[in-house]
Amino acid sequence: MLQTGLIVGGWDKYKGGKIYGIPLGGTVVEQPFAIGGSGSSYLYGFFDQAWKENMTKEEAEQLVVKAVSLAIARDGASGGVVRTVIINSEGVTRNFYPGDKLQLWLEELEPQNSLLDILNAAGPEPMAI
Repeated sequence: MLQTGLIVGGWDKYKGGKIYGIPLGGTVVEQPFAIGGSGSSYLYGFFDQAWKENMTKEEAEQLVVKAVSLAIARDGASGGVVRTVIINSEGVTRNFYPGDKLQLWLEELEPQNSLLDILNAAGPEPMAI
C-alpha cells in the first residue's frame, strides 16, 4: 500500500501560476508555496521568514536552491543535488545544481560563541550546579 502527499503546480493563461498541496487524505489546498519530502520539516520556519509575494523568477529559484541546501545539510535523505523546474508562460525550464556548487548553510553564518566554545575556552572552571 502506497501513501503519499503531492505538490501539484502549473500555469495557464487565465489564472497564471498556481500551486497546490495535497497531503495524505486527499485534501486539495491552494497555497502560495508548498514544501514536501523528508527534509520539509526543517524548512517551514525558513520559508515563513524568507518567502515574500511577487518575487522575481530568479529570487524564487534562489530561495528554493537555498532551502533544499538547508535540507541537505540537516536531513540524510534529502540527497546531494538540487533540481528546479520553473513553469510559467514561457514554458518549462529545468535547472541542475550539483552538490559541490551548493553553498553550505554554515558559510552564511557569523561565528558565534557556542557552548562548545565556552567549554573549550581556557579560563575559570565552569560553575557546578
